[in-house]
Amino acid sequence: MAELNFYSGTMDCGKSTLALQMDHTHRSRGRVGRVFTSRDRAGEATLSSRLGLEVDAIEVTPELHFWHYVVDELTQGGRIDYLVCDEAQFYTRQHVDQLAKVVDELSIDVFAFGILTDFRSRLFEGSARLVELADRVHTLQVEALCWCGERATHNARTENGEMVTEGEVIVVGDTEDEDRPEPSIGYEVLCRRHHRRRMTAAAARAAALSPDVLPFG
Repeated sequence: MAELNFYSGTMDCGKSTLALQMDHTHRSRGRVGRVFTSRDRAGEATLSSRLGLEVDAIEVTPELHFWHYVVDELTQGGRIDYLVCDEAQFYTRQHVDQLAKVVDELSIDVFAFGILTDFRSRLFEGSARLVELADRVHTLQVEALCWCGERATHNARTENGEMVTEGEVIVVGDTEDEDRPEPSIGYEVLCRRHHRRRMTAAAARAAALSPDVLPFG
């Protein structure tokens, strides 16, 4: 029986890598699928991981209708056994409802991957709906770490290294731009304690170098 599966975790816990692996595993067994993503770090219509792997994907826009897309493909003689849906936190409630219908009415497996909460520690729209509808919700076992070494549980947005808690929910930052040592907008995973204190890695380094905390010598 087909299922709607949701794999969630913080940034840097390997969601996109698992999505790529899931697609590879099913294709290697002769199954035919489609890969979807939204606002991937590598650009439009691409599913990529921080390990350097990437595949072509279908970009999920507000106008995309999963049910219509799948039915059109099947009507034209195409075959679809599964869907891999990365960055599902950016999907709308309607997108997730459509995915559930694809599973229930067409017996097509859906594997969705996404971050659970935004930088304000509030559920993303797509993730919230997936938690409500998914047959199975999986927490990824690879744990991202806060700068202090503790398990990271919260996603933080930074501007010039300082954590912010207000602004647009969806702002894609470049966390790996080597041309800029400190991007104007970035993201970082933190433990709950340091998220509450707004203590990013940059803030911690600045505090450690402050004359107020340096030992006399």
